Amino acid sequence: MRHLIWISAVALVLAACSKEEPAAPAVEEPAAVDETLVEEDIGEATDEETADEVLEVVEESAAEPEPEEQAIILAQADVPAPPVEWKYKEGQHYARLVPTQSTLGGADKIEVAEFFYYGCPHCYTFEPAIKGWAEKKPANARFVQIPAMWNGYLVLHARLYYTMEVLARNGVLEDGAAFHTAVYQEIHSRNNRLASEDSIQRLFERFGVSADEFKRTWDSFEVAQKLRVAQDLARRYSIASTPTIVVNGKYRTGGKEAGGITQLFELIDELVLRESLR
Repeated sequence: MRHLIWISAVALVLAACSKEEPAAPAVEEPAAVDETLVEEDIGEATDEETADEVLEVVEESAAEPEPEEQAIILAQADVPAPPVEWKYKEGQHYARLVPTQSTLGGADKIEVAEFFYYGCPHCYTFEPAIKGWAEKKPANARFVQIPAMWNGYLVLHARLYYTMEVLARNGVLEDGAAFHTAVYQEIHSRNNRLASEDSIQRLFERFGVSADEFKRTWDSFEVAQKLRVAQDLARRYSIASTPTIVVNGKYRTGGKEAGGITQLFELIDELVLRESLR
C-alpha cells in the first residue's frame, strides 16, 4: 500500500512538470486520505505508527525526482523540428561524394569551391556571376577557387594562379583581383594564351611585380605545395569538367546538372543550408 502512495506522489510531480510549472509543495489533505488507507490495510495501527507513515509519504513526495522521472520529463520537452522540403534532388541535380572528402580550408566554415581553368570559355562567362554570389554569400560560408590540372597547359595556369595568390597575400601584387580578371581577358579578349613562363612573367611585370619577385615565388615550395593539394582535391572530388562546384567536400554539381545558372546558385544556397542544419 505504501507503493501505491508513492505512485500517486510521482504522478503529481509529472503532471506539474508537463505543464512547465513548478511542482506543488506537499499539503495536509493527501495525508488524511493516506491515514485512512493505512488504517484499512493494517487494522489496529497506533496513532504513532500512522503519524510515522504520513511523515514518510510527505518526504517521498517532496524528494527530487529519480533519474527515470527526469528522462520522462526531458522526452516530453524534446519536440523534433519539422522536416525541410528540399527543391533539388541528389542524383539528379547534384552528386553526393561518398565518403565526404576534406576541404581546402578549415571546418569553421562551409566551403564552396569552384574548379576552373583560365582557358575555359564557360569559366570566363561564369566568373562575374560566381564572384557576385561570393560577395553576398551566407556568413557561415567560404568561397574558394581551385584550378583544374588535366594537362601541362592547365598546370602552367594553376602555377600562375597560386603565384598570384602568394604575391597578393604578401603585398607584392597590389590588386590580385584585377590581375585575376586580366588573365581571363588576355586569353579570351586579347588572344594571348599565356602559354609560357616568359609570357606570364611579362604580365606580372605589367602589374608591378619584379622579375626577381616573380621567379622566387614561381619556384617556391609554397606554390608547389598548393599545386599538390589542388591536384589531390580534384582527384578526390572526381572533377571531370569546369566550372564545377563542390560544397563542403560532400556535394558536386554544375550548371548543367542544376538546370541553368540561376538554378545553380539556388542549389548552392540550398546545399549550404543543408550543411548549416547538420
